[in-house]
Amino acid sequence: MDSASIDARLAALGIALPAASAPVANYVPVVLHHGVATVSGQLPRNEHGLITGKVGQDVGLEAGRHAARQCGLAVLAQLREALGGDLGRVRRCVQLTGFVNATPEFTDHPTVVNGASDLMVEVFGEAGRHARAAVGAGSLPLGAAVEVAATFAVDE
Repeated sequence: MDSASIDARLAALGIALPAASAPVANYVPVVLHHGVATVSGQLPRNEHGLITGKVGQDVGLEAGRHAARQCGLAVLAQLREALGGDLGRVRRCVQLTGFVNATPEFTDHPTVVNGASDLMVEVFGEAGRHARAAVGAGSLPLGAAVEVAATFAVDE
């Protein structure tokens, strides 16, 4: 897809990507290397700020899915910035890794991370289908409910 097609798809879906946020530690948001873009873990934010809490306790399943989608939007925002504003350079979403801040009893991590996975397919179509890991965590940075990292194949 070209950049105009991706922009049109985002508009048709009613998606406005957030501004890419600055790193909170000693890392870069995206590494571009030989046609691969690796996006550092992104935390979920909405109009009220960081989405925090433990899924299965303070955060329900659907709220967790929403938080993962917000992480996905942040991934796309970082990727867009790293690609000079041109998401049309994306050839494929290769992998997502989702971390869910969950209670020990919670076991539906895949459904939570689907919030980000579904977004990639909505935006990139078949090229958004990816390999994935959905992992439970006892805690996440800043108390975030979810964190998502991603790898993409891109035109150099």
